[in-house]
Amino acid sequence: MEPRIERISEKKLIGKRMRMSLSDNKTQLLWQSFMPRRKEIQNPIRTLLYSMQVYDPSYFVNFNPETEFEKWASIEVTDFDTVPDDMETILLPGGLYAVFLHKGAASEAPRTFGYIFGTWLPGSEYLLDNRPHFEILGEKYRNDHPDSEEEIWIPVMSKRKE
Repeated sequence: MEPRIERISEKKLIGKRMRMSLSDNKTQLLWQSFMPRRKEIQNPIRTLLYSMQVYDPSYFVNFNPETEFEKWASIEVTDFDTVPDDMETILLPGGLYAVFLHKGAASEAPRTFGYIFGTWLPGSEYLLDNRPHFEILGEKYRNDHPDSEEEIWIPVMSKRKE
């Protein structure tokens, strides 16, 4: 599973966020609160959904499944002029990302993430960068269906000094 390496520009997102940990995963609750209201966002760029994680800089240094992070359910927008009640804005910084395609049920994603962080990243020419991680849930995303597809975007930087 080789990723494509892509540089993106800054993105504006509107959505809902929640603090959670891997051991106390509230992802389903977050998306259940966001999805019925997503059409209230008046200025979407596309219909793609962004599932984004914002980690503290030390999160991956001393990995612990009980350490909390911030998770977002969001949509990319053209501007922040109109924000629905109980939703928030966030700027996703631009930069270099390794993009992996996860095929299969969402419940199988830990295997994909294990490969990314345990095999691919240590053997690659990249280091993990301290920016948000995200998944793009597009037309082929089917949650826990075996034919589901989603893109996993991991922020990276080159190991080489440029």
